[in-house]
Amino acid sequence: MRLHSLEIEGFGPFRERQIVDFDSFADDGIFLIAGRTGAGKSSILDAVCFGLYGGVPRYESGDKRLRSDHCDPEDLSEVVVEFSTTAGRYRVTRSPEYMRPAKRGGGLTKQASGVQLDTLADAGWVTLAAKEREVGHELDEILQLSREQFLQVILLAQNRFARFLLADSKERQTLLRRLFGTERFEDVQSRFDDRRKTAENALSGRLATVNAGLQQAERMVTAAELWGEHEPVDASAETTPERLEHLRVALERAEYQVERRSAESTEAETRNTAAEATLTSAREERKAQQDRDAARVAMQRIDAEEPEIASARTTLQRARTAEALRATLNAAERAASDREIAEIAERAAREAWVAADIELVDIELVDIELVDIERGEVTAGALEAWAEERTSQSGEWKRAAELERSAPALAVEQRNAEEQVAAASALVAAHDTERAELPARVTELTAQRDAARRSADRVDDLHTTLNAAKARRDAAVKAERLRGDLDKAERALVAASSALDEAQLALTLLRRRRLDGFAGELATALIPGEACTVCGATEHPSPAEHSDPVSPEDVEAAEVVRDTAAQGDRAALDRVSDLKRDLAAAAAMAEERSVAAAEDEVAAATAVHAAAQAAVGALAAAIAALGEATARSVQLEKDRAAAADALAKSRETLALIAQRSAEAQTVVTAARGSFGTVAERIAEVTAHVAAAHALADALEESARREVALTDAAAEQTRALAASDFDGATAAREALRSAAEQQGLEERITGHTVQREKQRELLLALEMRALPEEPIELSAVEESAAVARTVWKAAIDAAGRAETTVDQLSALIASAAAEYASSAAQQADFEVLKGLADTIAGRAGNTHKMTLETFVLAAELEEIVGAANRRLSDMSTGRYQLQHSDALAARGAASGLGIVVFDAFTGQTRPAQSLSGGETFLSSLALALGLAEVVTARAGGIQLDTLFIDEGFGSLDADTLEIAMRTLDELRSGGRTVGIISHVESMQEQIPAQLVVEQTASGPSRIRPAL
Repeated sequence: MRLHSLEIEGFGPFRERQIVDFDSFADDGIFLIAGRTGAGKSSILDAVCFGLYGGVPRYESGDKRLRSDHCDPEDLSEVVVEFSTTAGRYRVTRSPEYMRPAKRGGGLTKQASGVQLDTLADAGWVTLAAKEREVGHELDEILQLSREQFLQVILLAQNRFARFLLADSKERQTLLRRLFGTERFEDVQSRFDDRRKTAENALSGRLATVNAGLQQAERMVTAAELWGEHEPVDASAETTPERLEHLRVALERAEYQVERRSAESTEAETRNTAAEATLTSAREERKAQQDRDAARVAMQRIDAEEPEIASARTTLQRARTAEALRATLNAAERAASDREIAEIAERAAREAWVAADIELVDIELVDIELVDIERGEVTAGALEAWAEERTSQSGEWKRAAELERSAPALAVEQRNAEEQVAAASALVAAHDTERAELPARVTELTAQRDAARRSADRVDDLHTTLNAAKARRDAAVKAERLRGDLDKAERALVAASSALDEAQLALTLLRRRRLDGFAGELATALIPGEACTVCGATEHPSPAEHSDPVSPEDVEAAEVVRDTAAQGDRAALDRVSDLKRDLAAAAAMAEERSVAAAEDEVAAATAVHAAAQAAVGALAAAIAALGEATARSVQLEKDRAAAADALAKSRETLALIAQRSAEAQTVVTAARGSFGTVAERIAEVTAHVAAAHALADALEESARREVALTDAAAEQTRALAASDFDGATAAREALRSAAEQQGLEERITGHTVQREKQRELLLALEMRALPEEPIELSAVEESAAVARTVWKAAIDAAGRAETTVDQLSALIASAAAEYASSAAQQADFEVLKGLADTIAGRAGNTHKMTLETFVLAAELEEIVGAANRRLSDMSTGRYQLQHSDALAARGAASGLGIVVFDAFTGQTRPAQSLSGGETFLSSLALALGLAEVVTARAGGIQLDTLFIDEGFGSLDADTLEIAMRTLDELRSGGRTVGIISHVESMQEQIPAQLVVEQTASGPSRIRPAL
């Protein structure tokens, strides 16, 4: 990798854009970055690191503000790094996050960080990526170095140079881990520890399972009292095989108990069976006695019911005989009832006919009084003929009734039509009025639009005038402020000039006194008998007196005062010049106006501009109103024509409704006659017709019912004459319902069946010759209960014994199987535990070296070997670095120690015992060796640029010469080495230089050496 150029702007101490051309030092191979302390030499390396990786090594744990404090809010902050690798030439442009002026609303807003990666192609620079993450991925592929590796092999920055040499094993392991990426070995260690813990937990769980099973089996043996003479006092003192053997013996004893309990259970079951059989026989005899006595009582009860059953048989027989007459009797009864109902209906119909007071002028019986009519005098046919005639007459009046009912609706419809005519007339009149007024309205709106347009057309010009007035007002205010500042600055300049004159005069007087006192100063150094350093004489007859001594320190102090005063004078002069320049610019912008005059101009321009803006709104409103008026004129013509059509149609509708109303009134008057309404006349006729129909129907129904009654009476007489009953009353009394007949039959049948059943049961029980006295069961039941209790106890004992054997056998088998499996698992665990402890630096690992430390120790040995190839030359063969795996104190991690072998003493000693110069040379050799190994691990990339930022000022002349010779060797193969130092001797030895210096205004700048 080779750096070609660096551009810095608004970063660190640099405000203006600074450009560093690294290619200009390619021929020299080595160049110096010089400058006073604090000027910003190391900030060049910070910018390189920031451009490539987005971070600064010096700000690893502190303030991360990268933007220059000298920047104004609108200034840019940016770093551009151009470099090349074997893959091509690239350019990274990166800016940090900072606050900038907001584009709207004033104030500051956050400017987000940005980055862009470009590559050089035939057509020029082409962008590869412009997002933080994408640029990071691309640079990882291009650089092939992590940030830590880059800082260790290319940017050897301050506070990092000697850290690797002087670090302890733990800190050195952290650094090497970042450089070589050996975290995977720590992951291997963690995985093995997890496997060891998992295996240990599994083994512990299995052994716990074995012990739990043994304890449960031992508790069971103890509860069952199966230990015998070998009961263990403390099971924990015995081994698992011994405990298993004791349990197997107890199991054999339990199996013997099962055999005994089984035999006892069989014997008890036999005795219980015999007792149960005896009890069953006694209970059966007792039950037979009870059944015999109950049968005797039942037979007596059945015999006592015999008279009632005979009466029921007679009643059932007469009911079945009368059942054949039921239909005839019922028919005669219904006919009499129907005849009576018909007579009642006829009387009611006659009364309604008489109450109606109907004149029968259209019937032949005109001379007969209706109240004296008898049945044969007015026939049903005559009434029906009269009703039909009256119905025909009322049919002609129905249309008149419909017209009479619709008269109110027709009147409402006529009023609505009259209102529609009035409304249509009013609408036509309103349209005519608006048509007459609209032309004047259009003329007025046109005038308003033209006036608003003339004012609105000036809004842009008035806005420009207002801005110019505001700019002059601001300039006038600034000029007034600057005049006050200038007055103060001129007074400060006068004071600074006076101070400079006084300091210069004081320095001149001190220098003169110093020169005047040189003779006295030399005289104080004369020693009698020794040669004078000026003339060489050994005698000093008249030495000068040193009456006014002035030391070089006094002169240097006066020079510092003079320089300080000069800086103050220059600063005051620059301040006056800047203020005069700013005042002249402000006065020119204000056009020599006062603040009050400028404020008046702004107020006037604001008012005029506001009026123009208001006119813009008024113009839009006027245009809209004029458009509405024009559109209204067109629409009004259409509305007026539609209103005229509506008026004509409403008048026509009103005329038709009036005609219909007159015709309806004529028809209704004719149909009403002498009645109040047509509906009343129709209602009366309808009532008369209904009365006639009712009377005719009643006459016909009465005749039919009379004939039916005569026929039913004759049929009943014939049926009774053929039966055993004396009359209809006797037959009806003998009738029974079907349910009653069924109940009688069931009672008779049930009595017969029950008597036969009880007779057979009693006969069988009497044949058994049972004793008359009740059989006693208490003694037999007690014997059976005792036998049952003994049998259940024997069964429970046998079951418990079998359960104990089953559970104990299962526990012993399970514990033995688990124990056998744990032996192989124990062996596997011991192997895994030994491997995990070895990888983690525990147990037999006396050096406490983990797997990662072991791998890093191999890398460290290679690094030390590469470093010694340079350190041997730099120390003229005296020092060699050695990798140490000595055990650290207090059990700390070991394996990554570095000691120094001193060939003068033949002993090794800690690196901390080296002097400052020796530490620098050793650190430099170690850093260069580390760079070689890291680059080799990174794929053998070529490092064409190297920077060293470290304290060369701690070296004496010889050591510095050795260091310079070593650095000069690094130029081989076209490599460029940049050194940051303020040591004057290095400035003399390295002609190619960049100088970083602070300007009088504060920011730093970079320039080539003169």
